[in-house]
Order: sequence, then structure tokens, then C-alpha cells
Amino acid sequence: MSDSAVSIGLFYGSTTCYTEMAAEKIQNALNDIFQEPVVSVFNIKETALKQCEDYDILIFGISTWDFGELQEDWESHWEDIKQLDLTGKTVAIFGLGDQMGYADWFQDAVGMLHDEVILRGCQVIGYWPNQGYEFAHSKALTEDKQHFVGLALDDESQFDQTDARIAAWVDQLLEELQTLDA
Repeated sequence: MSDSAVSIGLFYGSTTCYTEMAAEKIQNALNDIFQEPVVSVFNIKETALKQCEDYDILIFGISTWDFGELQEDWESHWEDIKQLDLTGKTVAIFGLGDQMGYADWFQDAVGMLHDEVILRGCQVIGYWPNQGYEFAHSKALTEDKQHFVGLALDDESQFDQTDARIAAWVDQLLEELQTLDA
């Protein structure tokens, strides 16, 4: 992966600013690594999802609400996903959820978003180990139940682990991107 050719679009929806803060941390981590602004961040409340087609590498941020529901901005644009052509694009997903308060629906929105974007012809990277979490069920688990289909953050119960998880995930994404380029 040549550094100068890297351009990443990060699209998120955020109701309480936690997903927005995580998006900014991911943006800063990637920009620091490349030592230039490679990540453009967009709030989908203000930006059409169609704009993600302008990027070859995409990061989507979503939170799970209540009993496995989508964050409101994603919910209002859910049908727009079906119109996207993500053929040949690389996508990573991160999400926020509350594993203690909503253990039966932890990170469900990440799983629902993954299931929609994978149908659009992209390759998804950034699967994240599910060790270190306490939850009962999740739609975001891989078939073997060993990983989430994206980075799982819990700023309610494990806020102190967010920064380290983001740093490790960003490093993982870069390794996976380099493997794709090889």
C-alpha cells in the first residue's frame, strides 16, 4: 500500500457523540501513522452515503441502541445502503454498545451493517476478537463465534479500554490492507 495513494472515508452516525469521538480517534491514529491527513470523516446525518463510493477504503461507525436497534441516522438512511456500489472496495466497521445493560443485543447494529455492506460487493476487514467482553448474544459475531465482524467498543462498561482497542485495531487494519496489496 503506497502511502501517498491512501484515501480513507470514515462515515458514522452518532446520537450521543460517543461514536463521533471514536471516529475522531480512529482518524487521528491513522493520520498520525501516515503523517498526513488520509482520513476524511463524515457524519451521515449531514452527508449522503452515496459519497462513500468516492473512496476505495471505507470505515463505517455505528452504535446499537436499546434492544438491538440501529442508531437513528443509520436507520433513516438504511435503504440508501442498498443503492451503493461497493464493488472492489475495502470496508471496516466499528461499533459502540453496552454489553452489561444490553447483553442480549451487544453490537447487533455492527452485525446488521456488515450483513448489508457485504452484499454490495466489498471486502470486509477488521474482524475483532470477542475475548474480554461479557455479553449473552450478538448479531455481530462471525460464523465461528470467535470474532466480531468489526471493532467492538463499550464506552459504558469499558471506557478505559477504548483507546487501546482503537490503537490495536488501527494497526490490524494497516496489516490487513498491506496483505491485500501484496
